[in-house]
Amino acid sequence: MKNRIKHWRIALTLILVSLCLSCDNDKKVVLDDNNVIEIREQGSFTVGGEVIQSSGTFDPVAHGFFNPTNQNTEGQTLHGDHATVFYQIPTQAKKLPLVFWHGYGQSMRTWQTTPDGREGFQSIFLRKQYSIYLVDQPRRGQSGRSTKPLTLNANTDDQLWFGIFRLGVNNEFYPNVQFSKDPEALNQFYRQITPDTGPLDIELNIKSISTLFDKVGPSILVTHSHSGGQGWLTALRNENIKAIVSFEPGSNFVFPENEIPNSIPYFGGTLSARGVPLETFKKLTEIPIVIYYGDYIPKEKVIDNPGKEQWRAALEMAKKWTRVVNKYGGDVTLVHLPEKDIIGNTHFPMSDLNNKKIADLMNQWLETKNLN
Repeated sequence: MKNRIKHWRIALTLILVSLCLSCDNDKKVVLDDNNVIEIREQGSFTVGGEVIQSSGTFDPVAHGFFNPTNQNTEGQTLHGDHATVFYQIPTQAKKLPLVFWHGYGQSMRTWQTTPDGREGFQSIFLRKQYSIYLVDQPRRGQSGRSTKPLTLNANTDDQLWFGIFRLGVNNEFYPNVQFSKDPEALNQFYRQITPDTGPLDIELNIKSISTLFDKVGPSILVTHSHSGGQGWLTALRNENIKAIVSFEPGSNFVFPENEIPNSIPYFGGTLSARGVPLETFKKLTEIPIVIYYGDYIPKEKVIDNPGKEQWRAALEMAKKWTRVVNKYGGDVTLVHLPEKDIIGNTHFPMSDLNNKKIADLMNQWLETKNLN
């Protein structure tokens, strides 16, 4: 084992040296400190998924192997609808790994590096000796092989996401925003948005992530945005989820079926909750949960800024949800960062300029719950 670790150290050192030598001075990969992250094991795999097959008999000659874009599918199979997972296990790893699940229009890229080239949560938490598992949910990113068709449209919508992700309005950043003003950072940010390659299927996503926890064992789930609500639903069926850290959950809040709150209207839509039997709901009271929301979320309806509006509704629903879970003996902590004098955070606090401060805040919570 000592030789194996030694070889990993040598290999990683060579990789870091080659990165520095191969980059221009103004485009180097930024690594914190001079400490090499020691990785004991890493790799990738898929979980879940379906296999479909066309009727007929496969004939490799008649089906035209040399024209894969227009071939006869008779008798052939398609493996799709799985989740893709990349993992790294550091030396002297903590007992409970972190499983990172991205939000809508995103992939595991959310957690890897920041748009302006700094370390993301992947390496920040590796330095804190956590094993990490990064997920691309079915029909997204590296899990793009879908069993159901979908027409992809090339919509010009960058400014829409700029607003929804609370960087600012149009192309103008909010004051004191924790996002780099370097144009290349915004360019990289837009280019990490990725489409669904098949119809969005919440049940399919939950099933795949639950299968991942069956494989990995007891772990901590870290969600962002759209995966937040899917995370609650996954925890209802898998006891290997020992805690949840949720960054800005936006939908699919689940309540006891007799205590579903009224829908919350916002400029551009309505946010509704879903119900489950009380005994099922109580499973959420058995694990510690923390929720983080960033800045630029109004307290009152703002009709001239629809990008902010859905987050006003989400934060209001999160407060209702927190009260109900805790009423039944749960352990939910809701943190609105500006109330802790942490200002300027966008919908992506894990990649904002102060992401190390956010990571430390998350790690402190893990420590208080004896999860590290």
